[in-house]
Amino acid sequence: MKTPFAVLGLDASATAEDVRNAYRQMVKTCHPDRFLDPVERAAAQEKMIALNLAYEEALKLTASRRTVVENYTKELSQEEALTLAAKMLRRESPESALRHLMRSTQRDGRWYAMQGTILMAMDQYETAHQSYREAVRHEPDNNEFRRGALEAAVALKKSRTLWGRIRLMWRRQRRRRR
Repeated sequence: MKTPFAVLGLDASATAEDVRNAYRQMVKTCHPDRFLDPVERAAAQEKMIALNLAYEEALKLTASRRTVVENYTKELSQEEALTLAAKMLRRESPESALRHLMRSTQRDGRWYAMQGTILMAMDQYETAHQSYREAVRHEPDNNEFRRGALEAAVALKKSRTLWGRIRLMWRRQRRRRR
């Protein structure tokens, strides 16, 4: 069975405008009113039905694809980004957490601390330490941010030892198996 895009002569990455243009062009060639012979007219009618169904389905698919892309590229407020990032961390998905966090352009100490937490979960201790240090620069009296910076510095130092490197390799292999 052909996909709706294939019926219209398009590839699956076509836009809604491409779908409309292809539909209009195909309607001109196969409209039943263009044929006088009853057999040809019936065949054209069948083709028009398939074309209309494909057109509607292709438009639905392009609209849903656009919505998904907009959901992942839309800018978020800092609160929304922090909330989504925390949710993804609880689900043990630090990559998604970081993607959601990066959708906010507002960045204060809490934002940098969350970035540090995410990077720690990803075993990227050096950049996590830098993030926590930035959080401390924003809020020098916040002991939670200072504690995160210290934990990242200790983890970084441990990761540079032989046993630390072995432990990191083991953790990464275990993650891949999940």
